[in-house]
Parts: sequence; structure tokens; C-alpha cells
Amino acid sequence: MKWKKVLISALMLSVIMTGCGGAKGSQEASKTESGAAAEDESSTKDSDTAKQEPEEKQTRTVKDSAGREVEIPAEVESIVCLNVSTLRYTCYMQAQDLVIGVEDYEQEKSISRPYNYVNYDLFADIPVIGNNGEHYLESIIETDPDVIMMSAYDDADVDGIQSKTGIPVVLVPGSDEMMDEGAYETFRIMGEVYGKEERAEELTKYMDTVKKDLESRTKDVKEEDKPSVYVGGVSYKGAHGFEGTEAGYGPFKAINAKNMADETGQKGPFNVDLEQVLAWNPDVLFVDFNGLDLIKEHYSSNPEYYSQLKAVEEGKVYSQISFRSSASNLETALADTYYAASVLYPEQFSDIDPAKKADEIFNTLLGTDFYETLKENGYEFRQIQIGQE
Repeated sequence: MKWKKVLISALMLSVIMTGCGGAKGSQEASKTESGAAAEDESSTKDSDTAKQEPEEKQTRTVKDSAGREVEIPAEVESIVCLNVSTLRYTCYMQAQDLVIGVEDYEQEKSISRPYNYVNYDLFADIPVIGNNGEHYLESIIETDPDVIMMSAYDDADVDGIQSKTGIPVVLVPGSDEMMDEGAYETFRIMGEVYGKEERAEELTKYMDTVKKDLESRTKDVKEEDKPSVYVGGVSYKGAHGFEGTEAGYGPFKAINAKNMADETGQKGPFNVDLEQVLAWNPDVLFVDFNGLDLIKEHYSSNPEYYSQLKAVEEGKVYSQISFRSSASNLETALADTYYAASVLYPEQFSDIDPAKKADEIFNTLLGTDFYETLKENGYEFRQIQIGQE
């Protein structure tokens, strides 16, 4: 029986040793698991910290037309445009793809604003962030652009809008004329903001080329050899009849034309006394298409008035395609200039086909031919027969 006791003792010892080994292994395993858990927890905390502390975006500073130094993202990927001219010039800059919010009137397709007509599909369904004169700050915040571009028209409270939205606002001068310093400065600032300096330089050089071409062809024409000229039906803040004209009319000014409205001492568009037009009795008349219906109405009730104008009697009445709609459309104004020049100075502009020149201009500024589209919509360069239209 002794051998049985020895065997039982040996077995018990084996069980005890196994239990001790298992406990120790369990403790070591527990320590390992605990360590791993701690590492996982630490890793998770590190990950959470990384999420809570996103990498800070690179920025740069630009100076706007008000002399403000504005901090903007190093790479601008989205914008909204406030006030007239801003979206138009953004399209000239070939930066329309950056636009993620527009003012409400831009969601109505308008042939009078070629930049809108050409890019309508881009603007039709994006958020509305204002109207012509009112800015929807909550909508701007929700749209969350990198930069707000704003022209110096109407309410240009750039600091207030920037403070209320927390979004950088860059002011540009815009332009209601043709090739003035406002246009040049707008291209320069937009080129810097959009990272499109080459495009800004291209447009600037093109305008310089056009200015030099027009000036070189007309500067030596003697004053006594220039026909006197009047433009009626000029659009500004809506349509006007024959009395609607403009001193310093861009297309005439660029070709040194003898614009009778300049003799009044007025500046910009205004309504002239129709008796004064009879007194001037200009050699050539131009009519803005947007005022043509009102002129036809006036003719129907007062045909004798127009019969006293020698330009009407001699068939020297010509069209101007309306270029002012929510400020001036540069491309249309330039096209009008070459057409007016071909009428007033046929010898100096004998090599110019106004329709082809118009498409060159449209292609340069908008990237597409557009004259035929205008023609299909009733706007073209042609003789006007008042009373027979």
C-alpha cells in the first residue's frame, strides 16, 4: 500500500505545480493583455487627438482695392460673388468653376449678359447668396466659400461682412465702363486670388492691344472730317427711348468720335431734351436695341419728329447691341466699338468684319463664339429703319 501513497503524493504534487504554473501564466497573460489594452487606449487617444487637432491650412495675404490686407487660403478652391461685375469678371478670368453661390438674378438666363448666358448651367442650381443689393449672410455661411469676392458697388461693407461671416472678403473695383483702370485692377486682384496671374496678364495685354489698335486708326482723323454722331435708346437702370443717351459713351470715346452728348457737360447716361437732338441734327445715328421698342412707339405717334433728322432721311441709322445690363459687359461694348468704327470711319476700318471681330472678342473673354447666338435672339449689327422695323 505504501507504493500507492507515494503515487498519490506524486500526482497531487503534479496538480499543485500545474496550478501554480497556470496561475503564473495567467498572470503574465493578463499583464500582456493589460499592456496591449493600454497601448490600444493610448493609440486611440493619439488618434482622437489627431482628429481634434486638424492640420492647419496654409494661408497667404493679398491686398484688395481698398488697400486692405486680407488673409486667404494658399489655394482658393471656392468663392461666392457679391455685387455687380464680380461674377462677370470672374467668368472673364475663366474662374467660374470656383463659384459655389450666386445672387438670385444670375439664375435667370439672360442674353443681355453673355457671361451669364454662356455659363448658365453652372449657376442655375447652386445656392443663392443674395440679390442685387442685399446679401444673405446666413446662406453665405452655410455655403462656406474659401473667399467672398465683392465689387465696390452698392453696399460694400467688406469689414462688416467679413466679421459677421468669418470668411475673408476681397474687394475689387469692378467696372461700368470699357477699358478703364477699374477693369485692369479687377483682373490683377482676381488673378492673384484665383492663382490665375497668367490669365490676368493675357486679358490685360489684349485690352492694351485693342486700345492701341483703335487709337492708331482714329487719332489722325481731323475733327472737321469726323461725322457728328448721337446714340439713342441707351440702357441704364432700365430701357429708355430716343432721349436716352450717354456722354462719354464708351464705344465712341474709344474711337475719338464726335459724340454730340459730350457737348452737354453731362457725365454718363442721361435723358436729353429731344429738341436738342433736332438742333444737333447729327450726321449719323445709332440705336441701342434695348430702347428700340420705345423708339418705335414714339415714332408711331410722332413720325414728323424723326423726318426732321437728316440721318433718318439718308438711311444713316445703325444698331448698337445693348452692353449695359447690371453694369457694362466688356465684350459686347468692345464689339459695339468696332462696329461703330466701321460705320464712322469706313476707310480706316476697311479690313474689319464686325461680326468676325465680335467673335474674336467673345472668344478671348468668354471662350466661345457668341455673335450668332446674339443674332438668333434679335441682336445684330445692321442698319435700322425707324418706322419700318
